[in-house]
Parts: sequence; C-alpha cells; structure tokens
Amino acid sequence: MKKHIPLIAQAEKRVYEGFFGIIAVLFVLCTFYTEFDPMELFRKSENFWLFLSEDFFPPALPKMEKILNILESVFVTVAMAISATTAAAILAFFVALFASEKVSPFPKLAKTVRGFATFLRNIPALVWAFILFSSLGIGTGVGFVALCITSFAFMVRAFAETMEDISSDCLESLQAVGSTFPQRIMHGVLPSCLSGFLSWFLYCMEVNIRASTIVGMVGGGGVGMVLFSYIKGFQYHIAFSIILLIAVMVILVDLITGHLRRRLFQ
Repeated sequence: MKKHIPLIAQAEKRVYEGFFGIIAVLFVLCTFYTEFDPMELFRKSENFWLFLSEDFFPPALPKMEKILNILESVFVTVAMAISATTAAAILAFFVALFASEKVSPFPKLAKTVRGFATFLRNIPALVWAFILFSSLGIGTGVGFVALCITSFAFMVRAFAETMEDISSDCLESLQAVGSTFPQRIMHGVLPSCLSGFLSWFLYCMEVNIRASTIVGMVGGGGVGMVLFSYIKGFQYHIAFSIILLIAVMVILVDLITGHLRRRLFQ
C-alpha cells in the first residue's frame, strides 16, 4: 500500500481542529445568549436591498455651493487626521523612550508607562469624542484631541516594541564609551528604528483617516459631520455621494501610505 504523507503534522492538525471547534462552540453560545438569529438577516434582507435601491441609489449631487462645502470638509478631515497623527507621534516618541526596558534610563518604570498607554488605547476614539464633546463642544477640536489620544497610546506601544528589537550590543557599546542618554538615542536608537517609526506613523495615518470620519459624525467636525447632517435630513442620495467620496479618499490614502511603507523597507 502507498503511504500518504500528511501536509500538516498530526499534532498541529489537532490544534487547528480544536481551535476551530472552540470558535464554533463560542459562536453558538454567544448567539444563544444574545438571542441573535443569523437567519433573520436572510429573512429581512429584502428590506435592506429595497432601502438601498430606492433611498440611496442613484447618488445625487447637491447645489454647487454645497459641493464646495463638502470638498472643504473632506480637506478638513484629512488635515485633522494628519495633524493629530503628527502631534501624537512626536509625543509618543519621547514617551516610548521610557516604555522600552532596553532603552529607558528607568527600566522599572517601563511597564507602568506601557500600562498607561494600554489603558488609553483600549478606549476607542469614538468614546473619547463623546467624553470631550461635553467640555469642548462641537468642532474639529474634539476630533483632533480624540484622535490624538488614541494615536498617542497606539504609537507608544508600537514605538516601544520597535525599540525592543535593537541589538543590545549597539546600546551597550555606546554606554561603555560614556555616551549620554540623548547620544544613545541619536546614534543608537534612531538609525536602527527610524524606518520602523515611520512605518507605524503611516499606518496610524491610514487608521485616522477612517476614524476621523466616524469621530466627525458625533461632533468632531469634517466630512463626518456633513454626512450625518444629510442622513438626519433624509437626503440619502446626497449622503451616498459623500460616502463614495469618503471611500475614494480612504483608498487614495491607503495607496499612498502603502507605497511609502514599501519604499521604507526596500
């Protein structure tokens, strides 16, 4: 008899089977607990497609002065995401120096700094926007601060993990010749981690372009607020045009940042 050579080791196969089995069991339990009927989506899908075909299609354009207002709001959204990401990246770099045990002059405080960043990161930008809305009011200030907080927390962890990959010999040799902490950063950390920092910065920029639209819908300004105003006014045809414009904006940003990230690692 011919013996078949398995493509996956039996032990590894059992791990995968157990993992998918656990996922299936959790899905059934969660569906039962939340009283969610997956078949309900199929039974009511006709209403969904009817709503799209009659209320959203075809997309329509408002008057010329409204079009200029929409385009301006798109630029505001992009500017808000870029400015928030840039400010957060600068702050995150300096804080991340103390979040990396390998780089920090106070290694025992590194876990505390990371824990603080993790706490901030686990609160979504949408929640921060709701919190800030009551104190700052409606406007791009709310969106900027909300995006800045979440981006700061994310990049502190990302930058710290990047610095953990630095060769210990490099930092130890700099310390052995009597270099100061700023000198170790300039001659040891930045040359080794700059491409990684920029890559995380560009990725965060992509995320914030999408998040800025959602934050804008709850009072953060930009195109999100304009979109929400048309939805509240039941002008779904115009709202659909704005959604398509947002999709184009996000795709363009993804293409540009993706190209830049590939260039960084060539």
